[in-house]
Amino acid sequence: MKKIALQSSALCIVAISSAAHAQSSVTLYGIIDTGLAYVHNSGGHSTQITTMSGSLAGSRWGLKGSEDLGGGLKTVFQLENGFDPTNGTLGQNNRLFGRQAFVGISSDKFGTVTLGRQYDPIVDQVQPLTGDNYFGAIFAPPGDFDNYDNSIRINNAVKWVSPSWGGVTLEALYAFGGLAGSVGSGQTYSASAGYSSGSFSAAAGYMHIDYGNARLTTRPSGSADSLFNSAVNSAYSSARSVNSARVAGQYVISSVTLGAAYSFTQYNPDAMSSFSTSQKYQNASVFGIWQVLPTFSLGAGYNYTKTSGDSSAKYNMFSLGADYNLSKRTDVYAIAGYTHASGENGLGAAEAVVGSFDINSGSSSQAIAVVGLRHTF
Repeated sequence: MKKIALQSSALCIVAISSAAHAQSSVTLYGIIDTGLAYVHNSGGHSTQITTMSGSLAGSRWGLKGSEDLGGGLKTVFQLENGFDPTNGTLGQNNRLFGRQAFVGISSDKFGTVTLGRQYDPIVDQVQPLTGDNYFGAIFAPPGDFDNYDNSIRINNAVKWVSPSWGGVTLEALYAFGGLAGSVGSGQTYSASAGYSSGSFSAAAGYMHIDYGNARLTTRPSGSADSLFNSAVNSAYSSARSVNSARVAGQYVISSVTLGAAYSFTQYNPDAMSSFSTSQKYQNASVFGIWQVLPTFSLGAGYNYTKTSGDSSAKYNMFSLGADYNLSKRTDVYAIAGYTHASGENGLGAAEAVVGSFDINSGSSSQAIAVVGLRHTF
């Protein structure tokens, strides 16, 4: 009897352990994307040939998982590292998990709340409806001044994502600046709403970034990364805050996807800024993607950017892309973009910049072409 009882107990422990294991999951994943690039007009030089990482998708590896807590609740987490495969260095200003690092609780009824370094709600809901979602940086506005290509992440963030209610999903985020004695300094807040039904999808959102009290810290600082990565907007890196509103929609017609987007972004000064009049950026974009074959797609896009306020510039940018899947996990691609700039950017004559590559041209025009290989795991 003792032997039977011991065997039964052992079987119960194994069954419980197996059930607990089945209710938890951890996934290792990643992307390696690198290619050969040609740049016409780079830093005042007419020709540059170099290797380039992340032209279609940022190279990364990560861990994500969940644990079922019962009653419709589960714990979720994600750690994601960005890196440059051309030289092995860490991305996102040398951060180990610079792309994402968060933990949270998910409810079937009430949605998901996460805490940590995360994307803002506009990136979650608006970006997937733009050309950037298909062909990456080459389809982003010059200099990514409105975070079209998620150049920034948000630290110290608390984010809520709703369940889908009849095709409608809501998101909200608040991030603490963390500066003692000045609670609002460095804070970020954002909200968005998205709708999807059949072939049509649309989303809109708003984000406010406070880049810190200049008497207490050096700008730009706070919960959000710096947006000032090229000559398109670097004259306004002393801005106290940035407000950005974006809207996008797309429609799928058989093998063709058509989309359009608009953004309004304002860089606001205070007494400590190097400029005194708010600088405004407006961007309108359109794109089309043709799924020629299940393994082959083509894309084209156009961005028009106009600035006003402290300075005035115009940017016309054209983008092309082609992608061919060698397998379910490996594809080869070719992308190209051209930008022409006119007017003033706050530092002098406006410089052309293609997409979010953030390569200052030193000229009124710039062209970039990349042939690359991407592998996912």
